[in-house]
Amino acid sequence: MKKTLLFLILAGCSLALSAQNSEPYEFKEFKRLPATPVKSQDQTGTCWSFSTTSFLESEVLRLEKGEHNLSEMFTVRNTYRQKCENYVRRLGKAQFSEGGLAHDNLNAVRQYGVMPESIYPGRKDPALPYNHSALAKRLKQMCDEFIALANKGALQDNWLEAIDKALDEEFGPVPVNFTYNNTVFTPTSLRDFLGLNPDDYVNISSFSHHPFWRNFILEVPDNFSNGQFFNMPLSDLLRSLNHSLQQGYTVEWDADVSNPGFGARSGLAVVPEADWAGKTKDQMAATFKYWEQEKLVDQPYRQKQFDRLETQDDHLMHIVGMLNETHSGVYYIVKNSWGEISDLKGYVHVSEAYMRLNTISFTVNKNALPADIRQRMGITGRKLHPEVEKSPNVGAEQGANPGDTAPEGAPANNIRPGASNLDKQKAKPKVMAPSGRHLSKE
Repeated sequence: MKKTLLFLILAGCSLALSAQNSEPYEFKEFKRLPATPVKSQDQTGTCWSFSTTSFLESEVLRLEKGEHNLSEMFTVRNTYRQKCENYVRRLGKAQFSEGGLAHDNLNAVRQYGVMPESIYPGRKDPALPYNHSALAKRLKQMCDEFIALANKGALQDNWLEAIDKALDEEFGPVPVNFTYNNTVFTPTSLRDFLGLNPDDYVNISSFSHHPFWRNFILEVPDNFSNGQFFNMPLSDLLRSLNHSLQQGYTVEWDADVSNPGFGARSGLAVVPEADWAGKTKDQMAATFKYWEQEKLVDQPYRQKQFDRLETQDDHLMHIVGMLNETHSGVYYIVKNSWGEISDLKGYVHVSEAYMRLNTISFTVNKNALPADIRQRMGITGRKLHPEVEKSPNVGAEQGANPGDTAPEGAPANNIRPGASNLDKQKAKPKVMAPSGRHLSKE
């Protein structure tokens, strides 16, 4: 009798697990912000330019300046030149590759401006895909030769002219001015006309090997320009992301996508609780079709994965919205730059757990951040919400201020806005339903 009862219990558990694993993901769009069409970076390591350019194009849309197709390659050309100069002046003791970060794009916009794609496509034959492998090899060889000359005291004063020539051969000469929409612009005047100010944007991150609430130089290979990032606890990082999207600002995302949980062709990115190593090929495929419980990602686990190089800086994308997933709550709408692959036409639905674990950094408009975080960062120039100004919690390390509550239509609960799945599980330990916060327009 006991054996029969045990068998029935195990069978029931097996059926429950089977039923759970056979339930497909169900998404309901909560917030989607305007974005320009998906592009492809092709055979280049220039995701940093494609994603940040897309981010700036959305900023132009938000500023009601219309839809504009800006040239990624104009920025790439100018950044490659900066990479060459940095590499030579550091005598080869610096990163030299096609990669970069969002602030490299913004630095180029600050110094050189922007160009329309129609004016500067940045390739000899627009019908062919981008491919910078030969160019990157040639540039590095040239730079190594310049370093050898410098070590002999024989480097010519005009050595950068040779770099410019090589770049012009690949991308085309840069026009001093151009006619766009029946108006004559320079790259900097177009930047200003579109309302793009690189100083409006900040980089934020969350790693415990640096003090929180301070700037630090992120130690990833592609940070060749030693860009600084403002460090904050993980819960505040996610709160900043959610607040920005809810206020109508898209977000630039630097992330790890080389792990098994990122499925560009399935249009889904998740961190299943069951380890990938224990899954069969069919089970791996099913993970991208049927909902599974995800890992609880806290600050120590995130840091451990970063220190072990399990989480690395290898791809930048553009976050343009939020979704409800029936079983687990918050997901994010992410625009990729690998062309219109998958049923989502180049977009990926990214779970909150994946965002918590695999985010290297965000680049955001500083005005989109919660008021208390802006204050802790020393950002001024925008008046705080009246309730925030008189709140005793302004500047508190954790939690949100009354002026930073979710917009009308977002869920009402006793958890601070932007709280993670993990935070909410801690706050409601008796809840037996799958973890996660659901967004609702009802």
